[in-house]
Amino acid sequence: MVRRHWINLNGMWDYLITDSRILPWQFYESEYFPFDGQILVPFSPEAPLSQVKRQLLPDETLWYSRTIQLPENCLDTESQRLLLHFGAVDQICSVYINRKFVAYHKGGYLPFTTDITNFITEDLTVSILISVHDFSDTSYHARGKQQLKRGGMFYTAQSGIWQTVWMEIVPNEYIRDVRVTPDLDNSLVRMRIRVSSASSAENASPAHISPTAADQTDSQGTVLAFSPDRQNSSNVICKVYPPVFLEADGLNDTLCQDEITTAAIRPGKEATLSIPENMQKSWTPKEPWLYPYSLEYGKDRILGYFALRKCDVQIADDNYPRFFLNNQPYFQSGVLDQGYWPDGLYTAPSDEALIYDIRAMKDLGFNMLRKHGKIEADRWYFHCDRMGMLVWQDMPNGGSSYHHWFVTYLATLLNWMRIPVKDLHARLLSRTDVFGRQEYIDNIRDMVRTLYNHPSIVTWIPFNEGWGQFSTKKITDFIHRLDPSRLVDSASGWFDQGCGDINSLHYYFLGLPVPESDRVLALSEFGGYSLRLQEHSACKNIYGYKKFTTSEALTDGFSRLMENTIVPSVKKGYSATVFTQLSDIEEETNGLITYDRKKIKMNPLIVQKWNTKLKKSLRN
Repeated sequence: MVRRHWINLNGMWDYLITDSRILPWQFYESEYFPFDGQILVPFSPEAPLSQVKRQLLPDETLWYSRTIQLPENCLDTESQRLLLHFGAVDQICSVYINRKFVAYHKGGYLPFTTDITNFITEDLTVSILISVHDFSDTSYHARGKQQLKRGGMFYTAQSGIWQTVWMEIVPNEYIRDVRVTPDLDNSLVRMRIRVSSASSAENASPAHISPTAADQTDSQGTVLAFSPDRQNSSNVICKVYPPVFLEADGLNDTLCQDEITTAAIRPGKEATLSIPENMQKSWTPKEPWLYPYSLEYGKDRILGYFALRKCDVQIADDNYPRFFLNNQPYFQSGVLDQGYWPDGLYTAPSDEALIYDIRAMKDLGFNMLRKHGKIEADRWYFHCDRMGMLVWQDMPNGGSSYHHWFVTYLATLLNWMRIPVKDLHARLLSRTDVFGRQEYIDNIRDMVRTLYNHPSIVTWIPFNEGWGQFSTKKITDFIHRLDPSRLVDSASGWFDQGCGDINSLHYYFLGLPVPESDRVLALSEFGGYSLRLQEHSACKNIYGYKKFTTSEALTDGFSRLMENTIVPSVKKGYSATVFTQLSDIEEETNGLITYDRKKIKMNPLIVQKWNTKLKKSLRN
């Protein structure tokens, strides 16, 4: 959702890291509290760009402080609300405004918002104080690939604020969130809007309202969306505009002219809006058409976008289940993307850095990114939406310390031998914690709800290689209920429980298994070929699954792998591949590009050639 006016709070904040117990009121005892210094938000203290470069330990507290003086007369507390937004804070935080506690949030990957109107002073001073704890890999909380003792395929743990912090002023009655579900087959979208007003008609039944000629109705005369002349204070006015290719600067009023359909929608009730036949354009990686829309609710107005896009599995002409995009078989050639940068760690150093990674992979011929062990900043998904990049989204893994002899080494052998292992072994799969299991389910729910409207996302992945895996079928069914419009890769790699839409395998060693399956086959990780370029490397140690010493040798090895194993696998039923990986990360030197993003390590033309052959082998 985009509003016209907001205040970016990124920048320099005071900070303190301490293992002593400090109460919030102590920060206000003296005008000059002895902070450690200043930190550049939104970079974690471990990241060089933060200007701190200090690891937060599990027994320490990270405090942030900043005072904002709002302009005079900018806020009418009788008719407006002041919202404070956090993109993500890792891992557990409490927020205080002007000495008073206002919010608590657990989970390092998802955004949260708190209404601070009742806590600001009469002169519009906003004193923000935040405390953060991060247990990293010493607890069961979701952490992805972060590890306090980095090494190999696990990376520097980061903490605290790592996404944008901002404030915005909204009317007392405002739009809280929107859920848009495309229905390509019927050329329509379903939209549900929630608002903040207690006086709105969220619980009203439309059964008592008779349709007029101007309303949209189905064949039985049921009201799908009310026409603008039926609007009242409890309706949201939705206007949909012609499809466009969005630029990096996003939505603006120039794009929102000459609406193609308009409706008054009741908050809390799903409405169905038909797209006129002459305006129907589907979203694909090659042509990522997006429909801008505006919503008006009283004095509140937001902009958004949606796409007409369908992703499912169907039986293709070769009698294999295949991925289909908009009812056409579509091979997904992907890259594992873990979203680390040498200077920002989890946080990209700039918006251009996000764009570069997506563009670089598209230029190499890939059409999909698997966001691995991380939920990215919303801006990254926006760029995938507008640039045309499919996304497979992991839920960042959690659980206690992993037993790698079981979930990595033995699992690789059992996977090759096609010996199934049930997910009932809670200790071996690091999931004995009852609270951690429930928290993980809650995190999955919030992830799906948060990212639901991004058309680039086509697949959810709750588990990877058995790390903290549990109740796989139950959670797969849960995700399907939350989002029936997308696919679920229940268990990427191994520990497959026979559920979900995808039979998902990893291939680094031994032979590539080709199981008989009534689900679509995906090679959700392969490759891992390593080349360290000394002048572009962050570490002396090298981690990878097969090592090369020159770019030429690496390119030749990649070509042999593609020619002898990967391309032939398509004829055996494989319908997606995910190459490991987009960039080097610390000791792990198996990226297509270096950690500093300055060198592509293979011959780009050769990579393009093999991606073209992969896609053609499905079409042929």
